Amino acid sequence: MTFKDGLLAARHHLVFLFGLFVAFGLVIFLESADFSKQTFDVEINKDLPVIRHAELTEEETEWAEIAWQYFKNNTHPETGLVNSVDNYPAATMWDTASYLLGLISAYRLDIIKKPEFEQRMSQALTSLAKIELHDGQLPNKSYNARTLAMVDYENTPTERGIGWSAIDIGRLFVPFNIVVWSYPEFTPLVNEILKKWDLNAMVLDGTLYGATVNKEGITEYVQEGRIGYEEYAAKSVALTGLDVSKALLYNDFLAYEEISNINIPTDSRIPEVYEAHNYVVSESYILDAIEFGSDAISKEFAYRVYKAQENRYKLEGIITAVSEDNIDQAPYFVYNTVFSNGKAWNALTDTGEDASAFRTVSTKAAFGWHMLYGTEYTQILIDHIDENFVPNKGWQSGIYEKNNKPNTAITANSNAIILESLHFKAKGPLLNISGSRS
Repeated sequence: MTFKDGLLAARHHLVFLFGLFVAFGLVIFLESADFSKQTFDVEINKDLPVIRHAELTEEETEWAEIAWQYFKNNTHPETGLVNSVDNYPAATMWDTASYLLGLISAYRLDIIKKPEFEQRMSQALTSLAKIELHDGQLPNKSYNARTLAMVDYENTPTERGIGWSAIDIGRLFVPFNIVVWSYPEFTPLVNEILKKWDLNAMVLDGTLYGATVNKEGITEYVQEGRIGYEEYAAKSVALTGLDVSKALLYNDFLAYEEISNINIPTDSRIPEVYEAHNYVVSESYILDAIEFGSDAISKEFAYRVYKAQENRYKLEGIITAVSEDNIDQAPYFVYNTVFSNGKAWNALTDTGEDASAFRTVSTKAAFGWHMLYGTEYTQILIDHIDENFVPNKGWQSGIYEKNNKPNTAITANSNAIILESLHFKAKGPLLNISGSRS
């Protein structure tokens, strides 16, 4: 093979790696950018806890094994994909990404051994390379995890699909990049997936766009993401070399709301005008920290979001760790927020209906904050949820605030984030750009 032939054969690898270097330049820009004092300077970061990594205790290792049990139970041998919810054969791209990140975490924590890790990773990536795409462009919002068929949210097959989520796809790029940097033997499979995807379709003028199908069957493209999730997803999309420069910015729609004596970051795009809810939750900030290591701004904002929850407990005596979660009864999915739609501690459905009766202490949020900060308050959170699991099934999603009964929904996302959080304590952020293998 000539040098020219070799370059042609390696072009997908080279393009992907070039994108990584371009993207890390954007992250460095965010770290060093001189944002206005008026926009960002709130005197709270002096209290930011020092993050210290340490080996897992025996109890914490048991917690990780409980979380991994979910994936042992819910992996389909036909495809290697995992149910988003226990014993329900549907999978979104977000939850598939969660599985891959949980898989990497379990391997690095020595919960599973190399042969199982390699078999699982290979099979899952092979299946992602086979899936049909919405309008032939990008992954559908949901698939049957056993058959790989595109489905709607009721898991009913749909030939065309129901659209795509740029935020979900962005999360999928986190494990893709970990694989490229740390486990390059899987890079050809990642390239096989990406060469079929029209990534440009989800980016316009530096902004992330999802797709949905309207009542007339026409695909409509809509801007996706609000503060927290928008920047989180943009970081991983940036690692492909795509221009998401506007989505990476924190201050373009930034506003502050004083919640429990803390000025927290919120998004000024109100649903009445922009037709999307501006949830402020724990998860996006926790993920940014445990996967990327945070940038200077997200580190500050994460602590404010956490501190408001701690202060609610101190002021009102209510144990608080809020995030979005599946629940075990209708409406089955609730956004428990620090702030949304003009209201503090708002709980609502994805259509904006009141769901305050279902506010929960989120298990994954409790784990995430504890592994990040390890404060007296996060220990209270852990003590509150540390028995909220079902032996041989996994961690339940939370505990209802109003009656202290468990929210018995068991999901891939919750159990993956628990594994990721424990990995963070033991080994630091998941995405290690040095390329060293763990």
